[in-house]
Amino acid sequence: MVGTKGPTMPFIQVRYPQYSVAGKILSRMTIEQQLAILRRGTTEIISEADLKKKLEKGVPLRVKLGVDPTAKHVTLGWAVVLRKLRDFQRLGHTACLIIGDFTSMIGDPSGKSKTRPQLTRDEIQANVDAVMDQIGAILDRSKTEIYFNKDWLGKMTFEDVIRLCSRYTVARILERDDFANRLAEHKPIAMHEIMYPLCQGMDSVEIVADVEIGGNDQKFNNLVGRTLMEQFGQEPQVVVLCPLLVGTDGVEKMSQSLGNYISVVDAPNDMYGKTMSIPDAAIETYFELATDVPMDQVRTLIAETPNPRDVKRRLACEIVTLYHGPDAAREADDYFINTFSKRQQPVEAEEVRIPDSAVENGQVLLASLIAGLGLAKSNSDARRHIQAGAVSLNADKLLDPTARMPIEEMLGKTLRVGKHQFRKLVEK
Repeated sequence: MVGTKGPTMPFIQVRYPQYSVAGKILSRMTIEQQLAILRRGTTEIISEADLKKKLEKGVPLRVKLGVDPTAKHVTLGWAVVLRKLRDFQRLGHTACLIIGDFTSMIGDPSGKSKTRPQLTRDEIQANVDAVMDQIGAILDRSKTEIYFNKDWLGKMTFEDVIRLCSRYTVARILERDDFANRLAEHKPIAMHEIMYPLCQGMDSVEIVADVEIGGNDQKFNNLVGRTLMEQFGQEPQVVVLCPLLVGTDGVEKMSQSLGNYISVVDAPNDMYGKTMSIPDAAIETYFELATDVPMDQVRTLIAETPNPRDVKRRLACEIVTLYHGPDAAREADDYFINTFSKRQQPVEAEEVRIPDSAVENGQVLLASLIAGLGLAKSNSDARRHIQAGAVSLNADKLLDPTARMPIEEMLGKTLRVGKHQFRKLVEK
């Protein structure tokens, strides 16, 4: 069962150029040069000394990243760990991507103050189908092994589960901050949540991982993997932890459920516009975690550019280039300058149909329309945008959060929400 490979999935052709330093391909770099690349965008490596020893062996490492397909978009926040896996690929190592089609049914409790709702198999499969091509925009297919943890976790008998539970103590599990906090607040912890770290740890045992990549919130789970690997007589994996990218609101971590995200499949103008909306304080972090621009160049750019908006333009161009190419980035930059700096109405706003959920008795509920088009996190968030004067239809501001309008009065017009989001409304 150990090392069983899952079915290969299609990938988009990688668009990134091969890294090089002074004409040297990464695989020919010194250990210190490799470590310098692997340190970028990380908060902790457990331990760097162990990673150095593994690199010094001169053989490809098996580098694991587990992802639970709980949503249909790969965000720039999710791309942080995928890009770190890509760094290992470019150094000649084997990327092992674990699709958590089994663990998604449990729901990772990391950072949660209450039990996650469990997904059905159909919901999970729909999400897997949606994200695979998006993941392929970052990872190199020729250096990626894809696994589905249902292939081993789904085959465990109840006896296997009991034996696995015997390898870890309740006291150790309850050391997790989120579990400890919920206990202190007398909030319930379901038994299946306690099993999640053990399931993730078994993924490392099954593929015999040398390295596991995860976000800061995965530290406990990744360390459980180290413990289980030792108990199974394997060399424990090195854990590489990456920071959680803050969302476009500059407050919460990037999340599809919060609506503060940038997707790798956003249209170029939307991707550019959302990037321009991030707070100035997040610019350097976005450069580090979402682009390949050397950080010494970033710091010089920030220090020597008086207007942060111009630094963000460079950032937005870099991000759009990664996922859509340089021509699309130049066009998005021109669109932004013409639309926002010169205050012109966009002539090529994305056309959208008015969603059924926003229509009632032949009239469009404005707040429901904004939320239904994904331009606000919820109806209440949409109402806040309206009250703040951030919503207009063509040149007319809309200030009534309870407004409803006949469909025919909205068709063909351009809805604007905030500074950077435009949609042209077409027939339902």
